Amino acid sequence: MANRLSEAEIAAAVAGVSGWKLDGKFIVKKYRFREFLQGVAFVNAIAQLSEEKNHHPFISIDYKLVTLRLTSWNAGGLTDLDITLAKNYDTIYEKR
Repeated sequence: MANRLSEAEIAAAVAGVSGWKLDGKFIVKKYRFREFLQGVAFVNAIAQLSEEKNHHPFISIDYKLVTLRLTSWNAGGLTDLDITLAKNYDTIYEKR
């Protein structure tokens, strides 16, 4: 099990991931798309990575807006894995 990050580590990590916001024990980001199916394709792509890492975000699809929320339940908050996946999700979004 990954270790939960300290408040200072969380602040530094969130500052290093563009557009992600701290919301309690979660980090959250909203991704906008020109078309609904682009958002669905993005969700499918991140789902593949999430399965590989066995770490799954909360996902909300609202027409052309996809919201992701990450936390590590077993650690009781955020871990390095959440930050790494946030960066990976951003890379997937940028490559679309």
